[in-house]
Amino acid sequence: MENTVFGFLKKARKRKPAVYARAEHCISRKNIDPDALKVLYRLSSLGYTAYLVGGGVRDLLLGRTPKDFDVGTSASPLEVKKAFKNCFLIGRRFRLAHIRFGGGKIIETATFRRESQSVGEIIEHAAEGPFEDNTFGTPETDAYRRDFTVNGLFYDIDTYSVIDWVGGMKDLEKRTIRAIGDPDIRFREDPVRMMRAVKFSARLGFTIEKKTMAAMKRHHACILSASIPRVCEELFRLFPYGRSEESFRLMWKTGMLADLLPSLSKAIDATGGEKSREWKYLKTLDGYELMMSEKGFEVSNAVRAAVLMGAALTGTDGEGRKVMQEMSAALKIPKATYFGAVLLIESRRRLSAPPAKGKARFIHNRDFLDALDYNRIMLRAEKKSEKILNEWSDLYEEKKGNMQ
Repeated sequence: MENTVFGFLKKARKRKPAVYARAEHCISRKNIDPDALKVLYRLSSLGYTAYLVGGGVRDLLLGRTPKDFDVGTSASPLEVKKAFKNCFLIGRRFRLAHIRFGGGKIIETATFRRESQSVGEIIEHAAEGPFEDNTFGTPETDAYRRDFTVNGLFYDIDTYSVIDWVGGMKDLEKRTIRAIGDPDIRFREDPVRMMRAVKFSARLGFTIEKKTMAAMKRHHACILSASIPRVCEELFRLFPYGRSEESFRLMWKTGMLADLLPSLSKAIDATGGEKSREWKYLKTLDGYELMMSEKGFEVSNAVRAAVLMGAALTGTDGEGRKVMQEMSAALKIPKATYFGAVLLIESRRRLSAPPAKGKARFIHNRDFLDALDYNRIMLRAEKKSEKILNEWSDLYEEKKGNMQ
């Protein structure tokens, strides 16, 4: 019996993409990274199809500055490597081309892909010889294997048009996150997609479409079968851009937070659910993150993890260690992040008293600045005075000045 995903794909292949001409969208070449343009034009000049793909296209259409500019192409990885001396191939299961430019910039270039073949397709094409799993494909098959419609758009540098196989343009207009194909299947195939739905919804301010959200609530426990390093990576990606409050609200509402961090989820329920103190801690963290980013700094993952555990803390050092141990066991967070977060939680007691003369050695601890960040966030969330914390900060600045 043929996999439902491929039944969906066969239907989709009878359609033609919607093509939006230059006058119908806002993407301008001047907003595309010049090195990404070099890659696109070089591949095109060699006769390959090459598009700007994924989140970069989405962000340009939303008037945002993309973090990354990724390229999809009909050229094989070896053909891409041959075209660029500054190209390095990575990956085993599916090879990606990393084209490196100055300043550590990488333009990731991937050959168009298709889903692995179903049992039905293997039988159908048996006479053609052995098949490759995870094989290369076409722009169409590549679009349909992506996670959400808003991430399935392509920009054609030759015609200046946006190519849309999956209805992504309409969902951008509706500000909607919608799974491509059957969300029940897509989330069981890769449960981390549910966390990505949360991330995009919160970061973009989009609503998760009804069927997609319903599937997330049905299959939330599948997140426990996903690769732990990927889950850990996606969890920390929920913090930047000042949207952690909304991200973790969605994690809690869908049930994924209870799967991954049961003590925290229970604490949120016990402290008011929708009105839990957890949300004011994360909201304060979001404001602090945005303030720091404007100054060119980033809050550490140790600070983020410690603040996240706000609702689960009872005020004792032992409780702080307990909740962080659960997080460490569930997500295998790096040891530096784990031990740093434990120290920060325990620093509240230490930094609640004025620094005694000659006994303020903590200012020399490598995590002291993180401790200032963490305690400032917690005090602001609780609407408490920062007077004593400022004394510690002033002492640090004084000692630093004496050392220079």
